[in-house]
Amino acid sequence: MSTQVVVLGSGYAGTGAVKRLEEELGPDAELTWVSENDYHLVLHEVHRCIREPSAESNVAIPIDEIKEPQTEFVKGHVENIDVEDRVVELEDGDVEYDYLLVCLGSATAFYGIEGLQEFSHELKSLDDAREIHSDIKAAAEDASRDDPAKVIVGGAGLSGIQTAGEIAGYRDEHRAPIDIKLVEGLDEVFPGNDPELQGALRKRLEARDVEILTGDFISKVDEENVYLGGGEDEEPEELDYDVLIWTGGITGQEEVADADIEKDERSNRIFTDADFQTSDERVFAIGDSALIEQGTDSVAPPTAQAAWQAAEVAGENVARTVRGQPLKTWTHNDKGTVVSIGDDAVAHAVKLPGLGKLPINVFGGPAARALKKGIAAKWISDVTDARRAVEAWDSL
Repeated sequence: MSTQVVVLGSGYAGTGAVKRLEEELGPDAELTWVSENDYHLVLHEVHRCIREPSAESNVAIPIDEIKEPQTEFVKGHVENIDVEDRVVELEDGDVEYDYLLVCLGSATAFYGIEGLQEFSHELKSLDDAREIHSDIKAAAEDASRDDPAKVIVGGAGLSGIQTAGEIAGYRDEHRAPIDIKLVEGLDEVFPGNDPELQGALRKRLEARDVEILTGDFISKVDEENVYLGGGEDEEPEELDYDVLIWTGGITGQEEVADADIEKDERSNRIFTDADFQTSDERVFAIGDSALIEQGTDSVAPPTAQAAWQAAEVAGENVARTVRGQPLKTWTHNDKGTVVSIGDDAVAHAVKLPGLGKLPINVFGGPAARALKKGIAAKWISDVTDARRAVEAWDSL
C-alpha cells in the first residue's frame, strides 16, 4: 500500500511544501492536499483588494493551477487531528495519513478585549477584504452624513500599515471623504524594528493623511466607539468610528487544540525542532501554525518570508522521512523587509541573491516599489508560471 502524505493548508507554507513534495515523493507515496479554500491567497498582497476588488484574480490562485494532476485536493475545514489513529477530521469526512504536515496558518488574536472581535474586521481572507471595501465605500458614500467617514485600523505592524496605506489610496483615487486613524498600543509604528525604518514608515503614512496614535492600547470596543487606555484613575479616550479593522496580533488555530502534540497551550501553536518534526514523529508543522526552534529561547518569525523558506526544507524532510533518510535542519535567513504604503513602499536591510546586503539600510521610492512587486511576482511565478506573474504585476 502506498504511503499517504497529507498537507493541511493552502497558505505560503502549505503551497510551497506541496510544490516541493511533488518533486521529492516517489511513486510509492500519494500526496493529499487539504484546505478550506480551493485557492492559494498571496496574503501579503490581499490589502490591494480593499482599494480595488478586481485585484482578487491576481492575488488568489486556483489550486488546480498550482498542484500536479496526481496530487489529490480535498476541500474542507479541519476540525481535529487524531494523532493516535492518524486521521484528520474534517466537517465532512476524514482523511487518513501516514505522515502529516500542518500548515494551517494563524488566527487573529483579540486578547480578550471586550467587543473587539464582535465589532471589527479582520484581514485574513478575500471575504475580509471584500467586506472592508464594501463598508468603507458605503460609509464614504452615505448621503445622510455631513462629516467624513471614520476608519480606524488597530495595530501598526506590517498588516496594519499596509491596510491603512491602501485605504488612503482608495480615498485619494475616489476623492472620498474618509478620515483614517492608525492605532498602536506601543510607542511606535512597526514596533520592535529599526528606528530608521519606523521613521520612514511614519513619514509616508503621515504624508498620506493617516493620523497615527501610539502609546495607548485599545481597552474596549462597542458599536460606535473605540476606547483607548483608561484605568482606575482615568477615563479612556473615546474614538468614534464607522469601520474598524483589527490587525493587532496572531494566535494558533483552535482546531489543533485537542491534538496530542506538544504546543503552546495559550496560542495552540505547535512546537517543532529545527527540522519541523513535532513531538509525534509522523507529524510536522511549519508556518504560523508552528513555533520552530531556532536556537536557545528563539523561534522563527511568523512571516511570509520565513514560511517560503521553511516550506522548501519541510517538504524535503517529509519525503526524507518516507524514504527513511536523516532530516535536514533549517535556519531562517532574514532577507530584509519591504512594506507598501499605498503606491509607495519602504525597504529595509535587503539582501539580494549574489549581491548580499545592499549598502543602503532604508530606502523608498520606485526602487522599493519595484522590489515589493518583484517579491510577490517571483512567488507567483514559483508556484504557477511566469505568465501569471506578469499578468499580476499591475495589481501588486
